[in-house]
Amino acid sequence: MLLVGIVAISGSLVAAQGQSSQDVVVPNAPQAAAPPVHRFWDRTNILLFSGIAVVRGMDYASTRNFQARGRQEILLPDAVVNNSAGFAALEAAGTMTSVGISYILHRTGHHTLERWMSIGHIGVTAFGDVRNYCLETRHPAPE
Repeated sequence: MLLVGIVAISGSLVAAQGQSSQDVVVPNAPQAAAPPVHRFWDRTNILLFSGIAVVRGMDYASTRNFQARGRQEILLPDAVVNNSAGFAALEAAGTMTSVGISYILHRTGHHTLERWMSIGHIGVTAFGDVRNYCLETRHPAPE
């Protein structure tokens, strides 16, 4: 409001001196820098989504490994984990869900969250993979 009043006053002074008010150049107020915009399928996202697919594949393999060593899956029902196709489909669905959420964040302008969503997914899943491989083998009780 104050800037409009200053422009009006300076415009009337310029007009009084015989110049038009269109010749007055008023510097704009500094604008906040817009966050960098990128394409959704840029190099960084492709690498992040590939990382998610890799750790989800490792999750499948590590779960099968600890089951073969006599351990029991506690987070998923046995009907899912013991069905190879069903468990692989669940891992693929987890990957695609992460890509979908990242796309929603991208479209709504939350580009930093879009990247951190994928980074978090990779970190949490990799932690679970390492944990699965670190579990001790359950040996059957001697007879």
